[in-house]
Amino acid sequence: MRRAFDVVVAAFGLVAGAPVMAAAALAIRLESPGPVVYRQLRVGKDGREFDMLKLRTMVQGAEGLGAGMAVNEGDPRITRVGAFLRRTSIDELPNLVNVLRGEMAIVGPRPTIPVQVAQYTERQRGRLAVKPGLTGWAQVQGRASLPWSERIELDLWYVEHRSWRLDLAIIRRTVTVLVRGSGLYKGERGGFDLR
Repeated sequence: MRRAFDVVVAAFGLVAGAPVMAAAALAIRLESPGPVVYRQLRVGKDGREFDMLKLRTMVQGAEGLGAGMAVNEGDPRITRVGAFLRRTSIDELPNLVNVLRGEMAIVGPRPTIPVQVAQYTERQRGRLAVKPGLTGWAQVQGRASLPWSERIELDLWYVEHRSWRLDLAIIRRTVTVLVRGSGLYKGERGGFDLR
């Protein structure tokens, strides 16, 4: 049931979001050289690695500039178009392809990079018991303002209390945030989203 739900929502989202992604791709291409889609290695369910897809919001080669893999609020590597895409979470739309591939779900803990997972305690590895999601409990609880350790605790709570009712509540809260136009990641500090 969950997989069917993910496939239907992802397919609908890709069709409905195609014009938005096309416009975003054009804006990215006009503003700065480099690929439109950014791929970053992430860790999914049971520790399996996959390439997560996003629209590029930073200058090409951002990993080798400034803070390296860390991304801070107001990072100068973020392009003007990229700042808008991040604020509205439009840059996340290609994640729907990851959902169709079965690497991600609509709801679950956000996937993290291998270097972060390598620092997990045995208990924190419980976060990998479910597929990572486009949105999750930690995101709708104020992800941007929470310390990393608290985000993991929220994700672990989600894994332990996962239910359809909780997933639908997370989706409802996510839609509310997106409709208001504030994005889920506004004000993110110390992240690793080099898209």
